[in-house]
Amino acid sequence: MHLHGGPAPVRRYLPDLIQLVWNKKIDPGKVFDLTLPLDQVAEGYRAMDERRAIKTLLQP
Repeated sequence: MHLHGGPAPVRRYLPDLIQLVWNKKIDPGKVFDLTLPLDQVAEGYRAMDERRAIKTLLQP
């Protein structure tokens, strides 16, 4: 058994995944561990960079 890492082709899947979220067919909330207002986007990236958060959810 092997574990390989590398760049993930996420952009290819984003349009379909976003539509599933908007249609409430999937709940992305389980991925996000930090929620911030949109005007704190820089703090969200900083938290992920410093490993204080895995994914940041930005809200309007």
